[in-house]
Parts: sequence; C-alpha cells; structure tokens
Amino acid sequence: MWCRSLGFLAVCCAAFSAARLRAAERASGRQEAFFRAREHRTEYAGPGREDVAPATVDEIRIGYFGPGDPADPEGGDLWCAAQLALDEANAAGGYHGKPFRLVAAWSENPWGTGVAQVARMVYREKVWAIVGGIDGPSTHLAEQVVVKSRLTLLGPASTDKTANLANVPWMFSLLPGDHLGAPVLAGAIESIGKGPLVLVSADDHDSRHFTSELEKGLSLRHLVPQYHFQCRQGMADLDPLVERVLRPGPAAIVIAAGANDSARLVKAVREGGFSGTVLGGPSIARKSFSEQAKAAAEGVVFPLVWDPQDGFGEFEREFRARFDRPPDYAAAQTYDAVRLLVAAIRKAGLNRARIRDAVEQISPWTGVAGTITWDALGANTRAVRLGVIRDGRPVAPP
Repeated sequence: MWCRSLGFLAVCCAAFSAARLRAAERASGRQEAFFRAREHRTEYAGPGREDVAPATVDEIRIGYFGPGDPADPEGGDLWCAAQLALDEANAAGGYHGKPFRLVAAWSENPWGTGVAQVARMVYREKVWAIVGGIDGPSTHLAEQVVVKSRLTLLGPASTDKTANLANVPWMFSLLPGDHLGAPVLAGAIESIGKGPLVLVSADDHDSRHFTSELEKGLSLRHLVPQYHFQCRQGMADLDPLVERVLRPGPAAIVIAAGANDSARLVKAVREGGFSGTVLGGPSIARKSFSEQAKAAAEGVVFPLVWDPQDGFGEFEREFRARFDRPPDYAAAQTYDAVRLLVAAIRKAGLNRARIRDAVEQISPWTGVAGTITWDALGANTRAVRLGVIRDGRPVAPP
C-alpha cells in the first residue's frame, strides 16, 4: 500500500514539475523543443458568424465528395449510407420544412479534375458543408478547398492522422486515426511470442501512413520485423513476393494494404501453406476484404476502429432492405457523418461559420458506429480495440 502511495505521489510530483517547467519556459520566452499539436486548439476567429441566413432557399445542399454511384466498388456503399441518412432527415421534416439534398462530386483522377469538382460544388452549388472523401488522399484534397472557402468538412472514411495535423479548424475526422489503431495491433504482435515477424506493406498513401504508425508502436515495445517487403498497389503477380515472404518460416505475417490488396495477399499466403497468425490494418474490416478473401479471411486480426451501438442493428436492417446488401464500418461512419451534420445545421442555422461551431460543440455525440469525441484538432478520440474476422464478419473477440 505504501509503495503504491509513494509511486502515485512521485507521478504527481513529476507531472507538476513538468507543468511548472513548461510555464517557466513560456514566461522566459524560451521555446519548447517540440510543438504539441494535439494540445493546441486552432479556433476560427474570422468573419462569417454575423452573416444573416438567406431568405430565399428552396433546399439545403450538403456536399458529398465521393462516387455518387451505388454500384461503385470503392465508394458505392458510402454513397448509399449518406442517402439513407438524408432521406431519414427529410422524413423528419428536413430543415424547417425545406428538404436536404446531397450534391455529389467525384473524379477518377481526384488530384486532377477532382479539385475542380469540389470547387464547383462549393462555389456554384453553394453547399453548406461537405462530407468526404472516401480515403486519405481524397480527404486531403477536399481539405485544401475547404480551408480557403471556410466550409466544414467531415471525413468519414480516413484514418490518416495528418489530415488533422495541418491545424485547419474546418476539418473533422470521424474515424480514430492510425496513431490510435496501430499501437493496439503492435500489442497483439508482441503477444504472439517468438518466431520471425514479416511485414508486407503496399505503397499507397494510406498503407504507408499506417505502416509508419505501426513501426512506431513496435519500436516502443522494442520489436522490429525481421523482414519488411514492400509491394506496389494492385500488384498483378504476387507469386514471387509470397515466396520471399514465406521463405523465412514466419510465426506471423502483418499485411498493411488496402482491402483489395490485403484480400489477395491473405489468400496467396494461405494457399502457399502458411497456417500462422495473419494481422492487418483497419481495411481488413471492409466488406470487400471478406468477400474477396473468402475462407482465407477467417481469423485475421486487425484494429477495430468502430464500436457498434444499439442503433447499428436498425441501420443495418434498413440498409439491407433498401440496397440488398450489408453495410460495413465505412458506410456506417458515413451515415453518422451526415446525421451529425444535419443536427449541426438544425442547431446553427444557415451560416457556414456557425455550422462549424455547432459541429465542434456537438461532441461527444453517439452514432451507430460509436461515440465521436473531438480532440483539439478535430479528430475522433474513440478507443480502438482488436478485431478478428469470424464467419466472414469483423467482430471483437470475447
């Protein structure tokens, strides 16, 4: 008991001393060695809150940056979920009797014509806020537009923490970042025990960022993969890579790639005779992973970035009934993004700056995919657990 008390006292003293040191440094004018970005909240202090809502508005337009095609293999389910949320909002009376409408913008070349599409949505369609994109790169692209146009952006599908590190007060990310998910996976890797650890990572934006956070998490545990193989996104011939991955006789294989590439790699290593533990990034929970990996998906471990709430069952039933297929976590989070934005508009009125304020102030807010609690940078701080694929579905292990 005395040891615990003394330990607690020591921790308190250390924290107090550190706080006094930082205060002394500020008082003396000396700079700290590092900028503590996540402790610094960038508020919007510009004009706009005094603007009067327009009198002649027939509909309330919400921008959506993503494919507006329900059949799109990457973003179709997200569009369907957004439409479902907006239809429910209109059935409940819309905004003072006026309907909400989604305005979609997308391009297969987001960094080319995609920028123009977002700008057109902002300045020609005059949307009040935007939900999107469908991954890290498209979210970054939309962020570059909203920071200049002073428009709220809710990112429902990206786990790239750097989207919020630019200190843009208009940017909000609904999924927990890789800096929260990767350490959880690193802990699972540590528990596996002895034997070679092989890491396979794709070269796309989101996979690189997740790999970087995972390597940090492993380093804190004094772990390092014995082998790290990098591959191109959508690599056609996996046989040479799989041969190299299996040659050292790994105890575990970690795959950091998108859902489609992860599915192909998992199938390939299982077909190559590997029976050990396979782990992956948050994309393992995407529906397309289990659909493509089939039986090979069973038992794959990953960071579970969503936390289904009581309302998820009803959302899933409605989604299935309308679109004849189940949703995944990205669809559920998009559904939540639209619902949160509708709540903010109803609270703030038709004023872009006050809508931003309402989105910030509405936290903590609970949706079907879990609770949303913003940190100082507008990123969700929801805790991440381990997940595993069982019978083709992502679940939290007992």
